[in-house]
Amino acid sequence: MKMMIPLEGEIKNLSRVWLIVTASLCYCRLISAKLPKGKWRFISLLPIFYIFTLLPLFTSSAFFTGVTAFFITWLSNFKLLLFAFDRGPIAPDPDPKPLPTFIAMAALPFDINRTPTPNKSKKLPLFLATEISISVVLFSILHDYKQRIHPQIVLILYCCLVFLLIEILVELSSLVAWALLGLDLESPSDEPYLSTSLREFWGRRWNRTVNSILRQTVYRPVRSATEAAMGGDAAAVAGVMAAFVVSGLMHELLVWYITRAPPSWEMTMFFVVHGVCVAVEFGMAERKWRLPWFVAAPLTVGFVVGTSSWLFFPPLMRNGADTRVIEEVGFVLEVVKGVWNSSSISSAHQ
Repeated sequence: MKMMIPLEGEIKNLSRVWLIVTASLCYCRLISAKLPKGKWRFISLLPIFYIFTLLPLFTSSAFFTGVTAFFITWLSNFKLLLFAFDRGPIAPDPDPKPLPTFIAMAALPFDINRTPTPNKSKKLPLFLATEISISVVLFSILHDYKQRIHPQIVLILYCCLVFLLIEILVELSSLVAWALLGLDLESPSDEPYLSTSLREFWGRRWNRTVNSILRQTVYRPVRSATEAAMGGDAAAVAGVMAAFVVSGLMHELLVWYITRAPPSWEMTMFFVVHGVCVAVEFGMAERKWRLPWFVAAPLTVGFVVGTSSWLFFPPLMRNGADTRVIEEVGFVLEVVKGVWNSSSISSAHQ
C-alpha cells in the first residue's frame, strides 16, 4: 500500500488541475468571446495557452500526466486557437455555445456529430464494456508476467493498449457529455485495424478527434497558403506533411511531460515517416494502383505496428514510462479488487 499516499496526493492534484481548467474556460467563454475575433481575442487567450501548457507539471503519475497533456495542453489549446478566429468545434455555430457545452467541448476529446448517419455495425464487437475488459486483462498480464513475455509480443500488446485506452478515454468523455448535455457525438475511431492504406488509417479511421483538429489548425492553413505557388496536389501534400510534423512535435512534448527526459526525436520521426508514406500513397492513388484488400490490410496494420516498435515506444520504454503506467494501473486494479472483496465479504455476513 506504499503508493496510497501518492495516489491520494494525485487525486488532489487532478482536482486542482480541473478547477483551473474550468475557471480558465469560463474566462474564455464569458470574456474572450465578447472580443472581436482575430488579434484581440487571440491576445486575450495567451494567458490561457500558457496556463494550459503548465498544467501537466502539476501531476506526478505517468498516466494522468499524459492524459492532462493530451486533453488540455494539446487539444484544448488547439481548439482555443481556432476559437480565437471563430473557427473549430467551440466557435459560435451561429450562436455562442452555452457555458456547460463550451467547457465540455473545449476540455474533453470529442466533437459533435454534425452530419448524423445511421449507426454502422462494427465488424468486431468492440464496445466500451469489452474494451475496458480487454484492457484490464492486458494490463494484468503485463503487470504480472511482462518479464516472461517476448519483447516483440510486449510491443504488440502496447499497440493494442494504446488503441484501447484512447477509445476508452474518448468514449467515456462522450458518454459524460451525452448524459449531462444530450450531445450527439462522433465516435472516436472507425475500426482502424481494418484500414487498407495509411491514408485511410490516419485520415478516416484513427483518432478522429485529433484528425479533425489537425485538419483545421494545420492542414487547411498550409494548403491554402501554398496552393497558389505550388498547385493543388503539391499544396495538399505540403499540408499533410505539416500536419504529421506538428503531430510528431506534440507527441514529443507529451513524452517530455511524462519522462522529463531530453527529446530523442524518435516520436517526431515516426510521424514524419508516416507522413512521407501517406504522400507516396497520394501519388499511387493518382495512378489508380492499389493492392487487393486482403494484402493491403495486413500490410497497413503491420507497418503501423512495426514502425511503432521501432520509433514510437522506445523513448517511452527507455525512460521507464511504460513500467510506471503498468504499475499505476496495476495498483488501482488491486485497490478495486480489495474493495470488491471487502464488499462481497460484508454482504455475505449480512
